[in-house]
Amino acid sequence: MLEKECSLRTAELSERRGDERRTLFPVLVMGCLYVLIYGLALLATAPYEAAGMTVFENPDDPNNVVSFLLTLVFFTVLILLIARFWKKQLIQAIVLGAMGLTAFYELYPLLAFVSDLWALFLSVLVAVLLILALLKHPEWYVIDACGVLVGAGTTAMLGISLSIPLSVAMLITLAVYDAVSVYRTKHMIDLADTMLDLRLPVMLVVPRTAKYSLITEVKSLKERIEGSEERDAFFLGLGDIIIPGILVASTFRNIAGNGLPIALAAMAGILFGFAVLMTQVLKGRPQAGLPYLCGGAIAGYLASSLTLLGQLSGFAG
Repeated sequence: MLEKECSLRTAELSERRGDERRTLFPVLVMGCLYVLIYGLALLATAPYEAAGMTVFENPDDPNNVVSFLLTLVFFTVLILLIARFWKKQLIQAIVLGAMGLTAFYELYPLLAFVSDLWALFLSVLVAVLLILALLKHPEWYVIDACGVLVGAGTTAMLGISLSIPLSVAMLITLAVYDAVSVYRTKHMIDLADTMLDLRLPVMLVVPRTAKYSLITEVKSLKERIEGSEERDAFFLGLGDIIIPGILVASTFRNIAGNGLPIALAAMAGILFGFAVLMTQVLKGRPQAGLPYLCGGAIAGYLASSLTLLGQLSGFAG
């Protein structure tokens, strides 16, 4: 009897450890996606700046933050209205068109080592192939590949378009907006549900098992959050990577000499914030990601700038 009980306990312990490994691995993969996207973004800042690919004409204009927030709110409301009163396929057309255009503009400056004609051809080709892949086979790895490309390029473009003070202001503003939209109005969950239902590359997907398929997934994000069963995949909003990454790219671009270590410190702060965020998510508590992630980015910047430079670079002369 004692031997049977010990055998059952061993089996339970082994199963628990297996579940922990299946949970820990995708969390580590998501952390690696942050590093990959930010690494690519930092590599892209110089060619993007040389090509004049800035989002805002004046990186020190406070209106940049206001216009970005208003644009974000406008498109969020537009997509939610279309999803509620019209055909969702229109949202798919809008997002895929915007993604294809973004991919083209992101790739073209990176192909400066070939002729302009070849750069144009290859950029258009890749953008078209990405759109076709998303239309024909929107599996999780296709969405993730598109998300990495768009995420890295967008992070770089926004980072070189904003001064450090405005980058910090942007992170604080959007962290507050994210908290309100998740905890109060809850419209961000509805928006994510719509995007996920259409298999659009605005969320990165990391499965817990090799057999997982996003194409055959039938549950909405809200059902997964409210359900008590074990999750079969983790979902990470692309905005939760791009927004805090703005400060990473901005410090790298704006701080002469010490830009890289301070950018890496901001990245480390984001990863710390992500780790804290995931401890709450794994307990079954839906969380707004940006307060953790942006808070970590700002803390990493503050600590490293004060330590290395003795001042807040970008705020002081």
